[in-house]
Amino acid sequence: MTGPRHAERPAHTANPDELEVAPGFQHEGLQGWVPELANEEELREALEKAFDYRGDVTITRKDGTKLEGYIFDRMSGKNLEGSFVRLLPKDSNQRVKISYGEIAALAFSGRDTAAGKSWEAWVKKYWEKKASGGEKLSLQPESLEE
Repeated sequence: MTGPRHAERPAHTANPDELEVAPGFQHEGLQGWVPELANEEELREALEKAFDYRGDVTITRKDGTKLEGYIFDRMSGKNLEGSFVRLLPKDSNQRVKISYGEIAALAFSGRDTAAGKSWEAWVKKYWEKKASGGEKLSLQPESLEE
């Protein structure tokens, strides 16, 4: 059997930056937001945003109890009672399942660690250190508690 085993590569090699066709995910400024939950659609929309939020939220149940923590899972059912979020409470390792039907209020109470320009700032600082001959360059993340 003769001939090439692999397809030949095109003479023109593409620039990866030119291949990007979709913008990156933009995080909304949700920190501190307390959405109005006037109807089922608003509740569902707010909980979807809470799921994408990379900070803690505070959920107030209809019985008045409050839970603050990170929403790590959600399941959307046919109605509010069949839909739920799962939350890691700020002060416990216990996972809590809360029905959408139990939720009276929602607040984006914690700092959104994915918001802002922290990545761009880190890269800029890294290249400045490298250009100045910095000896202790590291690819480790810096503390979020600045």
